[in-house]
Amino acid sequence: MITSHPLIILRGNSGCGKTSTARLLQRQLGYGAMLVSQDMVRREMLRVKDSESNPAIQLIYDLCMYGNNVGYAVILEGILSNKKYGTMLRQLLDDFQGEKLIYYFDISFEETVRRHATKSNAHEFGESEMRQWWKDQDILGVPGERRIGEKLTQTEIVDLIHRDVLALSEGVNTSVSHM
Repeated sequence: MITSHPLIILRGNSGCGKTSTARLLQRQLGYGAMLVSQDMVRREMLRVKDSESNPAIQLIYDLCMYGNNVGYAVILEGILSNKKYGTMLRQLLDDFQGEKLIYYFDISFEETVRRHATKSNAHEFGESEMRQWWKDQDILGVPGERRIGEKLTQTEIVDLIHRDVLALSEGVNTSVSHM
């Protein structure tokens, strides 16, 4: 069980491990941790294309703020490209009451393709689609944004973020890059 109620944003290209990391982190944080997945909201709840004006952008913001208002730790994960979601993410960072942890999965294209091939939905799209979607260094450039490199295992990433969350409740500065 967590004692602080932060906003944890996990961003990066398709196939880099955000979703599975977010699910494991939510389990590790326990009750009081809410997971908002861009793909779930956009593709499954609303079934809309990922345009700059898609209604999922507002719903993602609203879901995160709902979690904040009821005192949950909120984990937001997705590609969440700066071009389409940057304005909303910056507003969310301004409006969310509590600490914020922002991570960008800085994983090479080759590694994301390798990771994607191990997923249960690997048959849904492949390398050519991933190359079309690829955004190199799509960081937000906001204070405290950290990069997660490909050398860390998923367990190490989850443990690292969990330690960062625990450090928030202890008032420890966690603003370092995790390459």
